[in-house]
Amino acid sequence: MKKRGKKYTDALAKIEKNKVYSKEEAVKLVKETSISSFDGSVEVAMRLNLDTKKADQQLRGAIVLPKGTGKTKKVLVIAKGDKANQAREAGADYVGDVDMLEKIEKENWFDFDTMIATPDMMPLLGKLGKVLGPKGLMPNPKTGTVTLDVVKAINEVKAGRVEYRTDSFGNIHGIIGKVSFSEEDLLANLEAFVSHIIKLRPASVKGDYVKNISIASTMGPGIKVENNFDK
Repeated sequence: MKKRGKKYTDALAKIEKNKVYSKEEAVKLVKETSISSFDGSVEVAMRLNLDTKKADQQLRGAIVLPKGTGKTKKVLVIAKGDKANQAREAGADYVGDVDMLEKIEKENWFDFDTMIATPDMMPLLGKLGKVLGPKGLMPNPKTGTVTLDVVKAINEVKAGRVEYRTDSFGNIHGIIGKVSFSEEDLLANLEAFVSHIIKLRPASVKGDYVKNISIASTMGPGIKVENNFDK
């Protein structure tokens, strides 16, 4: 069993074992139980009653959080002509086409957090799938990163868009802000994220959809949260 440090043990002592907290209590506690020396992230984890072997129960997408993520993301746009010009004007950090793809391939360059591409560029991106895929950087229509509306996509990323997808066990994780956020802002982001996932419930799911919800700070202990977001 992994030995935990004193900071973690002290933080864990503030959480009642097996207690499920209200979302307001949980947000307050997640700030109090942060043990990182830096401004850590706050993450929500949802365990869902999904069979990910079924295509309609594989959830993937993105949501713009009302209070942002607290992180400034660098955006690379792969586009040509007018779309490239629109991307530059919209504030993309990097814009290009073949030149940028060659830079990634030959120089192992990844000084960006999100890649957005126009549909016509996807055939060129195909050969980089094995490199971009494992890093979660491959553009995808489901997350809004393959689009003709590059301006909207850039604005959403800069405003605090987070991507999500179910893992093989039906779990979904998402960042909902920083420990330094106010309780009100963390609560607003938590409610937006969870409510969004609840609305995506596949019609084929039988019984309870959400098994449990928890939040935690970077390196901090998990806090179980009541599932009353649809009320």
